[in-house]
Amino acid sequence: MQISSFCDEVMKPVSVNWPRIDLPKLRTEQTEALDGWLKSGYRGQVIMPTGTGKTEVALAAMAETKTATLVVAPVRDLMYQWHRRILKGLGYDAGIVGDNTFNIKAVTVTTYDSAYIHMSKMGAGFGLLVFDEEHHLPGRYRREAAILSTAPMRLGLTATPERSDGLHKDLDFLVGPVAYEMPFKKAKGTTLADFDVVRIPIALNDKEQRIYDKCGKEIRDYIVLRREDKPDYSWRDLCKESGKDPQARHALKSFHLKTSIESRASEKLRVLEDIFRLHNGQQTLVFVGSNAMAIEVSKRFLVPTILSHTRKKERQAVLDGFTKGIFKVLVANQVLDEGVDVPDAKTGVVIGGQGSTRQAKQRLGRILRKSGNRQATLYEVVCENTREVQRSRKRRRSDAYERTIHRRV
Repeated sequence: MQISSFCDEVMKPVSVNWPRIDLPKLRTEQTEALDGWLKSGYRGQVIMPTGTGKTEVALAAMAETKTATLVVAPVRDLMYQWHRRILKGLGYDAGIVGDNTFNIKAVTVTTYDSAYIHMSKMGAGFGLLVFDEEHHLPGRYRREAAILSTAPMRLGLTATPERSDGLHKDLDFLVGPVAYEMPFKKAKGTTLADFDVVRIPIALNDKEQRIYDKCGKEIRDYIVLRREDKPDYSWRDLCKESGKDPQARHALKSFHLKTSIESRASEKLRVLEDIFRLHNGQQTLVFVGSNAMAIEVSKRFLVPTILSHTRKKERQAVLDGFTKGIFKVLVANQVLDEGVDVPDAKTGVVIGGQGSTRQAKQRLGRILRKSGNRQATLYEVVCENTREVQRSRKRRRSDAYERTIHRRV
């Protein structure tokens, strides 16, 4: 069969002459990661634990390829962090697409959402795509950021590629095969600080327990009642009906009240005060499960908090203050879960959050950047006889917690 001729009109990406290259010398595992990516045909995934320097690997790849590059990050904070790292390490003032800015240059940083929206207009201009926290890419729409680009070279970075929907398998064709993978146990105590996990069980007070039990009973009674007519009635059905059925809406409100009680248990504040006294003067990160609890902790102890809606200038001022030691405590909900560089704090406190192993790894990684022989400690405050116990067990299924000393106090 004769194949008809075709005309390739895709423009060739421009070359980039870096004004200067001022990058740190790569450690052994970082060199192995870069070599693995180069040997994979300049396409592939680098999977390394949080804190092991995946950004340095990507910057080295950019310095090596010298081609027009688009860096895609999950949130604005990381986008601006990449902009600073490129300027510092490669001397290039990268363009920005996102946060109400549309400034495309040979080297540009953007977010997944902005890349999905604008890739049809800019996808042919880059030779290298860098997907930071690549597990965000295979989503139903965000994958378009990879599909609509003609870039032949692709580098995906993550510590946790797995997704609950199984779509991480699509990363092989969106980015490339796994070029290098570093197990967590190889990094612990060498590249990363050694650490302990201290589990602190607490109980709801009498009032909280009474309301918690009442809400649980209301939810169970409603679902049992609905299953008399519809045996396969599920939680998803309840959520769908909550917009039109007052009883379903009441059950859903009871669920949210239960969740709020878990997240904002008064005993958590007392335990948090004890931890602050134990680590007085040490930089400490506090991870919460809701914005309301973050604000409550911030007001109670007069410490700064960073939330998703915190403005850029305020957020940067808080991070800079924490870096310089002006603030000894920093509270966050999910903002610091992924990628954002924080100082070498060696104390973390989890008083709320999801049951995902990804979030557990990311939060743990915030306190594991090696600083001499200092050991890190992660406190996990868990409400007994609530769903927090199950979420805690799920978090511990991560390989980051294998052979870890778990102390219960």
